[in-house]
Amino acid sequence: MKKDTTTHAKAAGQGKKIGATGAASNGDAAQHAGQLSELRPGQSVELLKELHILTRDGKLNQDSRRKLKQVYHLFNFIEPLLAELSSSGQGPTLADHGAGKSYLGFILYDLYFKALGRGHIYGVETRAELVEKSRALAQKLGFARMSFLNVSVVESTDADELPAQIDVVTALHACDTATDDAIAFGLQKRARAMVLVPCCQAEMAACLRQGKALQLARTPLAELWRHPLHTRELGSQVTNVLRCLYLEANGYQVTVTELVGWEHSMKNELIIARYTGQKKRSAAERLRAILEEFGLDKVLGARFGLTGSADATDPLSVPADAETIS
Repeated sequence: MKKDTTTHAKAAGQGKKIGATGAASNGDAAQHAGQLSELRPGQSVELLKELHILTRDGKLNQDSRRKLKQVYHLFNFIEPLLAELSSSGQGPTLADHGAGKSYLGFILYDLYFKALGRGHIYGVETRAELVEKSRALAQKLGFARMSFLNVSVVESTDADELPAQIDVVTALHACDTATDDAIAFGLQKRARAMVLVPCCQAEMAACLRQGKALQLARTPLAELWRHPLHTRELGSQVTNVLRCLYLEANGYQVTVTELVGWEHSMKNELIIARYTGQKKRSAAERLRAILEEFGLDKVLGARFGLTGSADATDPLSVPADAETIS
């Protein structure tokens, strides 16, 4: 009897273990299904595995979820622009600057360009190893209308691989002046829309530091950048304000919003510019006034079109060889 009791106890214990394992398996399956429900309809699971956003067994970790949320949120802003441009039956073409591993480009292609059956995405990246990996992945997935260039943003403006006009320009976390280079590229390529998420912006802060003592004596506003932390933060803010004014002065309607919540990224400002053709002279005048007020007109004037322009009477004209967007 004692032996039988022991046997039944062992069997009961094994039953509990099996039940617990089954419950855990069901819980894992439910969690997995919940993670997949976060994906957009039509999203290729295999693509996300290749991009290492999903693990090989199809799961999302916290870092990947944050990354995917940023790209999806950006997609929500870009998709209407692409749809509007696609209504004519042409293109669209899109150049993604500072493409990195091309998360944005691949997901845009997978969710929009693939079904559309036309249009082309160009990824611009300076790191050769990332360009080669992106090329190999595009070939593996059959994404034929994707090209990747191993050049800087500045060099891409004259690259033979790119067409004379690009419909949409994106730059996600392009560091320092690379965002300004992307804007210059967009103006040169007569872009219909630009979607920009600026990253670190050291140039403006460095310029503010150079003349700090002189500016402190000249204007009380210099108190805004007297402390190093304020110099950095103000430099970032002023840079993006100038970028928006520059775009408005060149005929774009500009919207500034958040990309995602601050808990996901501190580099969170999203600038969306749509070409209307109506150049705002008031924007050009305010741009000049801000640069002069901060004592930066001679240092940064050329970057924002204040010197060396095609028309000396218009401080913000597009490059002389650029055509009007039709």
